[in-house]
Amino acid sequence: MAAKSKSNEIKITRIYDAPVKAVWDAWTDPDQVAKWWGPRGFTITTHSKDLRPGGHWAYTMHGPDGTNWENKTIYHEVVERSRLVYDHGGNDDRPPLFRVTATFQDVKGKTKLEMTMTLPTPEAAQETKKFIKAAGGNSTWDRLAEYLEKESTGHETFVINRSFEAPIHTVFEMWTNPEHFAKWIPPTGFTMKFLRADIKTGGSTLCMMTNGQGVEFYSRAHYLEINRPDRIVYTQQFCDKDEKPSRHPLAPTWPESMKTTVLLTEEAPDETRVTITWEAHGTWTKEELATFVQGRAGMTQGWTGSFDKLEDLLAKK
Repeated sequence: MAAKSKSNEIKITRIYDAPVKAVWDAWTDPDQVAKWWGPRGFTITTHSKDLRPGGHWAYTMHGPDGTNWENKTIYHEVVERSRLVYDHGGNDDRPPLFRVTATFQDVKGKTKLEMTMTLPTPEAAQETKKFIKAAGGNSTWDRLAEYLEKESTGHETFVINRSFEAPIHTVFEMWTNPEHFAKWIPPTGFTMKFLRADIKTGGSTLCMMTNGQGVEFYSRAHYLEINRPDRIVYTQQFCDKDEKPSRHPLAPTWPESMKTTVLLTEEAPDETRVTITWEAHGTWTKEELATFVQGRAGMTQGWTGSFDKLEDLLAKK
């Protein structure tokens, strides 16, 4: 169980289904880092890199709106496949924003990454936390998970993480109690009604969503695993009200069936991290897979809207 962060620190923990060597190489090899570093929609160009204490990494981040940000990371500690300490967010004309300590630990063949961002004051930490959320900065570590999965298995996935200030059993209840689930999972502007709900391993659901302005659609889910309090796996398809398969109402080339894996991790007694892995299920065409891959920014927006509602709901409990 992770300790609570100090007020001038921002902590991030991720478990990657890849060996430490693969995660370390993905961080330190400029060719690999170019494939995942930065919030969704961003790309980077590395100008020079000298990975050693006192060395630097100079690079430009290219935003989706065409804006460029010049960065120079300064390394203070480099312990191969174990630990990095560096200053982040500065350049020749400005000081760094914060210091990062990143550790890489083997956990039964997987890699536990722990990052601590240390800022000068608690107020600076709060402002940076808001900025990272607004800029989608945490999606960088989700993109790393997707990159590692693609490199090791060839599978395309979508990954998103979010931490909530609530006990793990409360968050689990929000996913498995239909009354709670219907309040936060629909897309922004939509409401959801369960027509049938049997949320258990081997069970299934049928629901209807509407925006109240004539747009409505149906979907059904089949639960493959429900392990209290930390794992839920289900498949989901769009259908009509009689449960005959149909297509995504706004994206006809979206894969017919999707698999959702939900992992809940207790970060503290009253803090839970939710990790979603989304992937096409069953059979799909190249065009459908391309639609899925190109839709990651929209998926981030959709899940973020649902998570915002879940956060509000948990705050009222």
